[in-house]
Amino acid sequence: MRVQFGDFTLDRAARQLVRGGRELHLEPKAYELLDLLLARRPAAVSKREIRDQLWPDTFVSESSLTDVVAQLRAALGDDRRRAKYVRTLHGFGYAFAATAEDSKAATKPLTVPRVIWERLVFPLSPGENVLGRDDVASVRIDSFQVSRRHARIVVTEDRAVLEDLGSKNGTFRNEERLPGPTELRDGDTFRLGRLLLVYRSGALLGSTRSAMDGD
Repeated sequence: MRVQFGDFTLDRAARQLVRGGRELHLEPKAYELLDLLLARRPAAVSKREIRDQLWPDTFVSESSLTDVVAQLRAALGDDRRRAKYVRTLHGFGYAFAATAEDSKAATKPLTVPRVIWERLVFPLSPGENVLGRDDVASVRIDSFQVSRRHARIVVTEDRAVLEDLGSKNGTFRNEERLPGPTELRDGDTFRLGRLLLVYRSGALLGSTRSAMDGD
């Protein structure tokens, strides 16, 4: 089951929030809150019910819920003063404010070229994607092992090519330093210095933390 609202899609089977073909990071509690508000729309859900759903048999402070609401709003680009998606009912709880549509129709799985480092996911755009410590790098990795403009991945319609950009610690694939531009395939691992990364171009699966993300 998928729920579409605005330019977002919540894929319940994959537990993913997607916008414009790119997966957005949601902490588990923020995902559960969004799922609950969508399921109960347009009705408001009390704070007590939300706490019981998100933290069953566990006492949590009011601030825990407030933090989760803030995380959700940040992911949606929502403003609590002019709420488009998550509306506050003062003294009661929250409600989903936008129009949403459930869809059971079979759709092709999302395939987004991306680089994974530890638990961070970096979606790649068509064209040049620079990997490095530079603030404007497409794949920004803050590590002394990585040069400011360490390498790049050029994405075209049918391939992705990895190329070192004269880095100090080198770019490696299959434990061999890149001899030149090298095509990447889904599941390939490569290193920037000692840091191991994975290139994926297959369907998005599971829940991962997106580097694109942020009461």
